[in-house]
Amino acid sequence: MNPRQLRAFVAVAQTLNFAQAGERVHLSQPALSLTIKALEDHLGGPLLVRSTRRVSLTPEGETLLPLARQLLADWDNTEELLRQHFTLQRGRVSVAAMPSFASNLLPTALQQFKHRHPSVNVAVHDVVNEQVVEMVRQRRVELGIGFEPESTRALVFEPLFMDRFVAVVPRDSPLAGLPCVTWAQLLEADFITLQRPSAVRLLLEADLRERHGRLTVAFESHQLSTVGRMVACGLGVSAVPALCAPQMSASGAQCLPLEEPRIERRIGLIRLADHQLSSAAQALHEVLMTTAEP
Repeated sequence: MNPRQLRAFVAVAQTLNFAQAGERVHLSQPALSLTIKALEDHLGGPLLVRSTRRVSLTPEGETLLPLARQLLADWDNTEELLRQHFTLQRGRVSVAAMPSFASNLLPTALQQFKHRHPSVNVAVHDVVNEQVVEMVRQRRVELGIGFEPESTRALVFEPLFMDRFVAVVPRDSPLAGLPCVTWAQLLEADFITLQRPSAVRLLLEADLRERHGRLTVAFESHQLSTVGRMVACGLGVSAVPALCAPQMSASGAQCLPLEEPRIERRIGLIRLADHQLSSAAQALHEVLMTTAEP
């Protein structure tokens, strides 16, 4: 049973006339008769009673008619819904982004995306970098934005830009007047950073271990904004990706270039290698690839 057969049946049932029904569904009378017969053969019995003078419905035909109308309405609605999704007249896309990106660069990209596709809904999950990767792996989101994963097995990573860590110091600190700060200078003060399993914390500990040993932390928080306020209040110093510099400045702290060692990581889009992006996700992907730069 297929929509073509149902449309033919409904046309005959409504008009009770094969000639008029054929015009409605653009079939000749012989083709229409064959279509109805194929439907009856498939279902196992007659749906119409034909005579030289009139056409009427069998009891089974009476049973099928309202169901056929509903099936065709659902079919047409489904076609229209999918057409709207493919043409981005409607749709939904979910993206996971680490907070530093979600709060600094993502809003500008989403503004451009919304301008192009105002009817597409975007769900943003601002989560730590590890959760970004896991949400992509678990297919909870189509796109992730974060640091380049150590293992890209089953994943595709497309770089957006290289981000480096910068020092965050109080504005009245002696370090604030320097053009550049070394890690040795920075670690003389109490260090403030994000709590594990934040990627920022884990990257710092891994990259500093060889040259400066174990990272000693005086204060830690789940939120970057809290780290910035702690530094601004003189509780210590910190180091964050340069992407977060505007957030640190807004908190009242000052950011400076940070060397010895220079710690940097690529930030980009993460998606499953075996997953075909939806039309909405592909459109968001194109916007992010062209606009998401600091």
